[in-house]
Amino acid sequence: MLIQWYPGHMHKASKEIKETLHQVDLMIEVIDARIPFSSQNPMLSQIRGNKPCIKVLSKSDLADPIITEQWQQYLEQEQNVKTIAVTVDQPEKIRQLTDLCHKMVPNKGSSDKPIHTLIMGIPNVGKSTLINILAGRMIAKTGNEPAITKMQQRIDIGNGIILVDTPGLLWPNVENKNSGFRLATTGAIKDTAISHDHIAYFAADYLLKHYPDLVKTRYELKHAPETELQLLEAIGKSRGCLRSGGRIDMDRVSKIFLTELRAGTIGRLSLETPPMMEEELIEVGIIREEKAAKKLARKQKVLGSN
Repeated sequence: MLIQWYPGHMHKASKEIKETLHQVDLMIEVIDARIPFSSQNPMLSQIRGNKPCIKVLSKSDLADPIITEQWQQYLEQEQNVKTIAVTVDQPEKIRQLTDLCHKMVPNKGSSDKPIHTLIMGIPNVGKSTLINILAGRMIAKTGNEPAITKMQQRIDIGNGIILVDTPGLLWPNVENKNSGFRLATTGAIKDTAISHDHIAYFAADYLLKHYPDLVKTRYELKHAPETELQLLEAIGKSRGCLRSGGRIDMDRVSKIFLTELRAGTIGRLSLETPPMMEEELIEVGIIREEKAAKKLARKQKVLGSN
C-alpha cells in the first residue's frame, strides 16, 4: 500500500519555492532524525544545484544516537552539505546554525547584505519551533498537527540572516512504500489520512526486528513476541483495549502504540539506516524501470493498432 497525502497548499508552496530560488543563498532542510532519508524532499536535490545546504536532524533526542551519527557521515558525503543534530531542549545548539550559515556563505551576512536562507521541511518535523528559537521570539505557529504553516513568509532573525519560511512539504508521489509507512509512523502524515492498524503493524514488525529489548522493557514482556500481531495483542490485553467477547480493539491499541513510539516512551529508536536505504533505492529503481517498460509497451501497442 502506497501512502499519499498532498494537500493543495503544498502544491502551491512547491511552485513558490522554485520561483524564489534565484534569490536564495543557502538552503536549510529540517529532517526527522529517526527517518533522515524518508523525511528528505527529493525535490530539493533536484532544484538546489550547487547552493550550500544545511540538513538539520531534528528530534535527535528520540532517535538512536549511533545511527544518527551514521546518517550525518552519510549525508555529508554530498557536496556543499553540512549537518547538525538538534532537539528543542538544546536551544544553544540550535543557535549554532547562525554561525554555520555564515561559514557556508562567507561573502554575505551583514545588515546591508544579508544571507537569504530558504528553510523547508516535512510537516510536524519541528521547523516552526526551530525558527522561533533562532528568532528569539514567537513568529511561526507550532503544534503537533502536521501542515500548520500555510504560506511562505520572510523572517529577519538578526545576525545578517533572513529566513524564507515555507509550509511543511511532502511530495505527490512517495515511490518507496516503506518511506510512506515511516512518514506515517512518525506523524508526518495526518492520522485521518491513514489506517492506524496498518501503520502500527509496520512499526511493530520493525521494532521486533531491530529493538526487541526496548519492546520487552516497555511492555514488561518476558519474551519478545514472534509477530507484530502478537505484540499488539499483548499490549491490548495489558492496557485493557478489549471489545465485547474479549476481542482486542486493534484501532485503540494501535493509537496507543503509535503515540508512545512518537513520544519516545518506548525508547530512542531510528526507523532506517544508510545501508537499508541503499537497498531500497535499488528496489525503487527496478520498479521504475518496470513501469517505464510497461508504459512503452502500451504506447507501442496503441501505435501498432493504428
